[in-house]
Amino acid sequence: MQPHTKQKVNKLSGTLREYRVYHRYVGLVIGLFVLISSITGILLGWKKDVDLLQPPLIEGQTPDLSQWVSMADLAAAAYAGLDSAQSIKDNPIDRIEARPEKGMVKVLFSEGYWEVQLDGSSGKVLSVAQRHSDWIEKIHDGSIISDLFKLVSMNLLGLGLLILTVTGATLWFYPKRIRKLKSN
Repeated sequence: MQPHTKQKVNKLSGTLREYRVYHRYVGLVIGLFVLISSITGILLGWKKDVDLLQPPLIEGQTPDLSQWVSMADLAAAAYAGLDSAQSIKDNPIDRIEARPEKGMVKVLFSEGYWEVQLDGSSGKVLSVAQRHSDWIEKIHDGSIISDLFKLVSMNLLGLGLLILTVTGATLWFYPKRIRKLKSN
């Protein structure tokens, strides 16, 4: 082997050893995040098909909004429905989602991931259930801890995956290059 070739091989071998270390430790650090994100991502992919994850939509009587009761009456019916079904009082409403094409309204509460589905025209309670998909989503994106944790962890996860891609490609490509240099 020529001295110039030997220098190249030594340099590539040194880089390869460094990248193995980077690849190993970055993989260990982000492995837990990837595992959690993968499992929760699979569950979230199934949320519309598994009633335990997200309650199924129950259709109301009419999509005609002119026949619907007022938003205040729907909110009051949702509070009453949650209280009678689960004995939960003073749980603030997070949001109200109207589904005119289904003739129904979903009232989502801030605490406990509760959802009450109401008929838009009568205010009748159609369903009271927990939305497990909401807390799974918070685990998935890290917001269950805090918004700052979500921001930092998702950026570190993305950066870590980028580093793993570069070091993995290097770990795959450099040995081929070293063998080629040695064979010449």
